[in-house]
Amino acid sequence: MIIDTHTHIFPEQVKKDRSRYFDNEPEFKLLYNSPKAAICNIVDLLKSMDRYQVDISIICGFPWRTPEYTKQNNDIIIESVKKYPDRIKGLACFDAAWEGAADEALRCIDAGLCGAGELAFYLSGIDKKALAFLDPVMAVLREKGNLPCMIHTNEPVGHKYPGKTPITLEQIYTLAKTFPDNKIILAHWGGGIFFYNIMKKETKAVLKNIWYDTAASPFLYDSQIYDFAVATGVADKVLFGTDFPLLAPDRYYKDMENTNMSSLQKALILGGNASALYP
Repeated sequence: MIIDTHTHIFPEQVKKDRSRYFDNEPEFKLLYNSPKAAICNIVDLLKSMDRYQVDISIICGFPWRTPEYTKQNNDIIIESVKKYPDRIKGLACFDAAWEGAADEALRCIDAGLCGAGELAFYLSGIDKKALAFLDPVMAVLREKGNLPCMIHTNEPVGHKYPGKTPITLEQIYTLAKTFPDNKIILAHWGGGIFFYNIMKKETKAVLKNIWYDTAASPFLYDSQIYDFAVATGVADKVLFGTDFPLLAPDRYYKDMENTNMSSLQKALILGGNASALYP
């Protein structure tokens, strides 16, 4: 079983003419201003899944500032889940700073989605203000069965690229401490914070409800990061995620083959861990 836990789709009109959506959407323009940044729909995703033998994909949209765009994108997610229930699960996506964020999370969950994400603060770190924005959303997720929330994170050092936020490891750690009862997925390996799982005091307990996805890994890390995940004791918390359409699944398969992981460990990352998180 292969489950891709991090994919993005958009409404057809966004795919046809993205430039219409740049006004008052600086985050969207930042990530998709370049024509090289692919924008895909559910049909494109299903074709990719068939090609690379992905059984299930978890899909999300974009954290638009404009409520109308948010609802349009989430409606596409809901429609896709209903149309392909054996292959597609969905997350509610929105700007957490929007006053209607918690209500939108509730609407989408009641319509059949299984969590929230990818929530992002592209132009800031996850500071105190961001945590306050997340609080009512996290409450909804707990109330609806402790559903997962995927949050954009990135490594705080190294090269710059569109979507790399000014986040710190301290902010990521504070996020985990602020919402200890929520299931939180940190996209993009959590900026590397999983390394601190080997500390003797406190961190194991703080990070107990944290998962890490592999999205964009071939762009960011050597393949040995998977071996580091095993060595730090978090192999059961790593989720295969491609950030489709950013990268095709085979890039990740090749990286995993270039590790010392056992077949069982690979199977957990490719789908076993996600099956437990998204039953």
